Amino acid sequence: MLEDAPLTWEEVARAYGRKIYNFAYRLTGNADHAADLTQEVLLRVKKGLAGYRPGSFEGWLWRITRNAFLDDTRRRKRRPTAPLPEEIDRVASYSSPAPDQVLAAVRLGDDIQAALLELPYDFREAVVLCDIVGLSYEEISAAIAAPIGTVRSRIHRGRKMLKERLQ
Repeated sequence: MLEDAPLTWEEVARAYGRKIYNFAYRLTGNADHAADLTQEVLLRVKKGLAGYRPGSFEGWLWRITRNAFLDDTRRRKRRPTAPLPEEIDRVASYSSPAPDQVLAAVRLGDDIQAALLELPYDFREAVVLCDIVGLSYEEISAAIAAPIGTVRSRIHRGRKMLKERLQ
């Protein structure tokens, strides 16, 4: 994306929606939570796009995603929810995830996803942003507001922990 050209919300949703969902899924490990988080991020982007100042758009976007995830995690801890009943006839309606969400969710094996979820949040976030979303160290640094050295360290240590969990 061009950093100087203003983006419309539709362009952001089209260009980054799948990446946001993929990142959210890797952080939460739950397709429904990831879809909710993606929707929240896109709403925040829509509200904040008018005030966006040209610079690192992806850094701004991933910071919004990170903050939305942390806000949601805090909210879920304050208000635990009970799961829906197993019987489908007791559930009012059911909607399956969109095909692109299913595709994003199945790209990693279950063992890798489970190992990712076992990592401490800071390391999981850095590894997912680098190895799954494909951001550079500089973009990750801007997104999580940490020095590049810290980003490199978290990625290295996160990969090492992931490798140990997978062996």
